[in-house]
Amino acid sequence: MDYTAVVLLEIVYMIAFLVLTSAGLAVVFGMMRVINLAHGEFVMIGGYTTIACAKAGLNIYLAMLVISPLVVGLFGLIVERLVVRHLYGRMIDTMLATWGLSLLMVGLVTMIFGNTAVSVPAPIPGYQLGEFQMGGYNLFIIAVATLMVICLWLVLRFTRLGLVARGAMQSADVASSLGYNPKMVYMWTFAAGAALSGLAGGVLAPLTGLLPSSGGAYIAKAFITVITGGAAVIAGTLSSAVVFGAINQIVSFGSTPVIGEIAMLVLAVVLLRLMPQGITGRFFRNSA
Repeated sequence: MDYTAVVLLEIVYMIAFLVLTSAGLAVVFGMMRVINLAHGEFVMIGGYTTIACAKAGLNIYLAMLVISPLVVGLFGLIVERLVVRHLYGRMIDTMLATWGLSLLMVGLVTMIFGNTAVSVPAPIPGYQLGEFQMGGYNLFIIAVATLMVICLWLVLRFTRLGLVARGAMQSADVASSLGYNPKMVYMWTFAAGAALSGLAGGVLAPLTGLLPSSGGAYIAKAFITVITGGAAVIAGTLSSAVVFGAINQIVSFGSTPVIGEIAMLVLAVVLLRLMPQGITGRFFRNSA
């Protein structure tokens, strides 16, 4: 019974991990059709911000939940103004530009923080579940991911800001005729996606040590989660995260974590072959 509870908790944690790391990319891709290959580095910058703030004596919860999203959101705003805004509608060019940006960010972080791993202790201790020692901080990650999804859904569904953003992404001409500037909507949407990436990096920072190359691990999982989920921001991210999180952990418990990662990648290839428009393109066409 205890082992079953452990497996279920680890599956829920992996789902929360995928949702957190994918949300920023899902907002940018689902609403703007922009694939940001520097997304992993945005997450990494959020983690470094949390670690730097914690070492400077600031409260770690303030650092990860407020400062990291603000710093990365501001950085995303600058990136959109200087780079991305000139490449809308040119997906390949955008991918190349953001890939180059990711290499630049890795180099800058290496110059500033060095090439050694840095970390910060998890603020929540572990707990005992029968014979098993569990990470208490994993429960915090699950709670943050749940609250983030709820807040994102409420904003997109029930606020004027969310309505304008969704409308501008579907038809920029209609939004412009109603008095809204589509370029401003794009700017703030990209900044919001970057802020969500910063939140993910900040919250995940206490789990593992960070290196300048850590972004590569985030972008791989986030990319297959978002692409497989499809265009719907919330429904797509949740559905693919549930599928991949469950498969990853079940296979990992049955064999090794490496085999779990391979199983997740193989499943992504199969799902995209069967559903080229993603899971939401087949099952949740009218979802947010």
